[in-house]
Amino acid sequence: MKDKRVSPIEMSGEDFKKIGYQLVDVISNFMETIHENQVTTGETPKQIQEILGNDPLPDNGMAVSEIIDRSSDLLFNHSLLNGHPKFFGYITSSPSPIGAMADFLAAAVNPNVGANILSPMATAIEKQTVKWLAEFIGVPTTFGGILVSGGNMANFTAFLAARTAMAPKSLKEDGLTNNAGEMVFYCSKATHTWIEKAAVLFGHGTKAIRWIETDAKNKMNTEILEKTIHDDIKSGKKPFLVIGNAGDVSTGVVDNLSTIATICKAHDLWFHIDGAYGIPAAVVPKYYKLFEGIEEADSIALDPHKWLYAPLEAGCTLVKNPQYLIDTYSSHPAYYNFTSHEDQPSLNYYEFGFQNSRGFRALKVWMALQQVGKKGYIEMIGDDIELAQLLFEEAKIHLELNAVTQNLSITTFQYVPPEYVNRVVENQEYLNRLNESLLNKLQESGKVFLSNSVIDGKYCLRACIVNFRTSKSDIYEVIDMVVNEGRKVHETLQWN
Repeated sequence: MKDKRVSPIEMSGEDFKKIGYQLVDVISNFMETIHENQVTTGETPKQIQEILGNDPLPDNGMAVSEIIDRSSDLLFNHSLLNGHPKFFGYITSSPSPIGAMADFLAAAVNPNVGANILSPMATAIEKQTVKWLAEFIGVPTTFGGILVSGGNMANFTAFLAARTAMAPKSLKEDGLTNNAGEMVFYCSKATHTWIEKAAVLFGHGTKAIRWIETDAKNKMNTEILEKTIHDDIKSGKKPFLVIGNAGDVSTGVVDNLSTIATICKAHDLWFHIDGAYGIPAAVVPKYYKLFEGIEEADSIALDPHKWLYAPLEAGCTLVKNPQYLIDTYSSHPAYYNFTSHEDQPSLNYYEFGFQNSRGFRALKVWMALQQVGKKGYIEMIGDDIELAQLLFEEAKIHLELNAVTQNLSITTFQYVPPEYVNRVVENQEYLNRLNESLLNKLQESGKVFLSNSVIDGKYCLRACIVNFRTSKSDIYEVIDMVVNEGRKVHETLQWN
């Protein structure tokens, strides 16, 4: 009889089942009662460290059941719960239960989705997921792509593909410094900070960014865009990329994508859309016209862990011609034996992006798309937008609130004490200080989690609803919380 190795990390099937049931029961209760908890405890880093303790690395192991009990307690009772119905903060969605199950299943198999030979079924599922995501937002399913960790990586992946496509063929050998002319790129002033990271990390420098002014609706001013491109060409620069926003992070605005696409075609520039947050709303027939022009994009970034309710991490890069990803990222060292099959070439995802070793991110997206279906997402995304609109309308009619902007599922507003209602402009500096203090108090209270946005010099409370648990009653309760806490903060500031 063959010897069986005894390892301290192994578990018997019976033990795994028993402890697994224990964990599932705890998670199930957590999800069922999440609305009864605080959104966050407001504990300081020092308090959290004291709760966790400062024990040295243990010499000997302990029972798995004890570890599960303690870990569950630490996470469930000392975390920010973005699955809470009153979490309206940064764009992290309430995670789907099926997504949690998918991560459990993916970890059990543990495929390395870097090469087809290492992950035959996982590779096929990721390929199908990419195709479904393209279909979901309304672009041709001939778009190819890759699942990545989130918005930064999705945009980075596309940025470098754009550079490969538009730069001289000698770029890989000679680098940027030996190419004549400075490569420059264009985005609105509302673009996420990933573009600054890209400029620095990929050797262009922030001076290569052309920040285009926005119009009265916070959309990229396309007249200024076209003039800036002309000026750069005249001065010997090399424009190569324009980035359009499909839901900017501060206000949810969608740029005039079709106009940007036309400008890109006229100047032979790569058109990239940062739709990390907003582009899933293109699935809702009522809002599809907002995204007119997305099919003209050369690349698109979107994040299933934002508005498709996937647990972190799940971002995606879609590219009209996926060969540009391979041209950018593929390498074939001698120690890779990832051969093709006779019937068709192998799809090796290490050739599509930064990572060689890759986890199975696609599974949670693939499973949720099947559970919910297109119609289910149309309903949920539509509901999130309607709830944000309800918040805006309630802020408009409330005497102590000033509704500022509303786009997609993002609403911004200010608390304004009654005596300042007719004197907002001349007292904006004080109102900014008041609303910043108010936001801090609301976050510390644990009852609701909002974030902030600065719009035309106004420090605003910002609510972003990408949460399938949020209901109308949550909106009304949050209005009351903001006003009641706002009055207290105002009284405190008046006395200081």
